[in-house]
Amino acid sequence: MGDIKVRGKKEDEDEKAEVDIWNYVFGYVKIAVVKCAIELGIADAIDKHGSPMTLSQLTTTLKCQPSRLYRIMRFLVHYQIFKEEPITKDSIGFALTPLSRRLSRHGERSMAAMILLQSSPVTLATWHSLSARVLDSGNSPFETAHGKDVWSYAEENPRHSKLIDEAMACDARVAVRAIIEGCPQVFDGIKSLVDVGGGNGTALSMLVKAFPWIHGIDFDLPRVVAVAPKVDGIKYVGGDMFDGCCMTGVMRNAYKS
Repeated sequence: MGDIKVRGKKEDEDEKAEVDIWNYVFGYVKIAVVKCAIELGIADAIDKHGSPMTLSQLTTTLKCQPSRLYRIMRFLVHYQIFKEEPITKDSIGFALTPLSRRLSRHGERSMAAMILLQSSPVTLATWHSLSARVLDSGNSPFETAHGKDVWSYAEENPRHSKLIDEAMACDARVAVRAIIEGCPQVFDGIKSLVDVGGGNGTALSMLVKAFPWIHGIDFDLPRVVAVAPKVDGIKYVGGDMFDGCCMTGVMRNAYKS
């Protein structure tokens, strides 16, 4: 009986492994389809429409081939990213969920830019170099993949640099809102606030709007602050946070403000 139980357990484990291995074989599919949904603008189209959209309406709006879009939508519905809702007795529409609202490029809680950054060929190439990092004590995976660190690469590739800033802004909109709503008292008595590596100033703009007595300094690389949207109550300072003298000057300005 003992041998039978051992064999049975081993067979169960083997069968589970046969199923699980396919999750690794096609592990990239989910992020690829979600990226596709963002690039097509599916969530934005349904949001703008204001109600569930039929496949026909979506294909017309997005200028897609119906059968191909249907396969994408079927996948997204299966993972509850979108949902199906009856529109009439004979038609079904695709509707937004709390998750798909975060795929909209313009939503307050959008994480679209973060997903596009993490699924970009530039970022994925870094993961493809992970084993090189484990075997070698030298360069980071990003440097191995691209021949330079992420900031040098961004400086030479404005499009990727913009995507980094937009992705960081996604994170800021979620995290800073939670801080403002959850513990606003921590900002009592604060007159100046420096955001080191503040990107396009999203975090500071939220804080200055919520606490207008705060004077903010957005400190980042000159090329970053040069294109940051200007907001009243925020001073934009370009520099290198790894330069001690530069940082000292920024802090002095903050205390003088």
